[in-house]
Amino acid sequence: MSEKSGPLVFEVEDDAPGPDKAPPVPDMIPQERAAMQRLAAASARPKSRIARLFWAGLVGVVSLVVSVAAWDFVMRLLERAPVLGYVATALIAVTLIALAIMALRELAAFARLARLDGIQKAAAGALVSGELREARAVVDRLDKLYALRDDTKWGRDRLAERRGDAFDADALLSLAERELLVPLDMAAQAEVEAAARQVATVTAIVPLALADVFTALTSNMRMIRRIAEVYGGRAGVFGSWRLTRTVLAHLVATGAVAVGDDLIGSVAGGGVLSKLSRRFGEGVINGALTARVGVAAMEVCRPLPFGEGRRPSVTGLVRRALTGLFGRGESAEDS
Repeated sequence: MSEKSGPLVFEVEDDAPGPDKAPPVPDMIPQERAAMQRLAAASARPKSRIARLFWAGLVGVVSLVVSVAAWDFVMRLLERAPVLGYVATALIAVTLIALAIMALRELAAFARLARLDGIQKAAAGALVSGELREARAVVDRLDKLYALRDDTKWGRDRLAERRGDAFDADALLSLAERELLVPLDMAAQAEVEAAARQVATVTAIVPLALADVFTALTSNMRMIRRIAEVYGGRAGVFGSWRLTRTVLAHLVATGAVAVGDDLIGSVAGGGVLSKLSRRFGEGVINGALTARVGVAAMEVCRPLPFGEGRRPSVTGLVRRALTGLFGRGESAEDS
């Protein structure tokens, strides 16, 4: 005689651990992250006050030592050979003048970046308040910003003709974005695609240690600087580094670089590249993350916030940058 089938009942003790006591899911992202992830995390790390004090003191001491040594050298040279002393004095004067000019250029670069940031904040405020007066002031500042650029003349002329037809802040800023910034957006996207292609290629081909990190650093700094130049904010050496830190800090804060090896499958199409070559997969990841850095740089440097549907898609950028480079060149998911 067969036993009757029915549900099995298990007795659970009262002191058994519940779901809230279950151990956390282990992190599946490998410890060896892609170069762009390591670079962004390192660059966006906040500076310590002690470190700032140390570097300030070190720069001061080195400057003092160099100044005293140069002074003693010139004075002794004047005593031994007055002609050579005068030549050394002239060379030092030329060097100091060059340093002063470089400092002025850096200050001008910071001023240009601050000007873009001020216009962007004013535009955001006009969109929130909906005041047409504030929007017109933003458009006037935009027109003044690009007044000396021939590549924006046609857009500025069309904006001047049609700005009277806009009777609210949203419409006026959308018109300014369409007439002035869309051509600049295309140029900035070209820079992003070129940088993503370069980073992906070097990561996949060059087997040297830290070559991907060095390439990611130089390529992204160059890309960010050129994007700033496209939007009218040419940055100097220190300005470029500060802008790079701002962009990478924005990415880390928003979690845009928190991406693991599963990105290889969505980028390379089925994970074939990751099975053939680990470096090819890392190259695709670094290229996709470079594209995300480029989009963040556009958001930081653009004088107007992106309107609805105008923000460039990381998917499209990666697809155009890597098509033909790694097989199909399928792109990553949208950020």
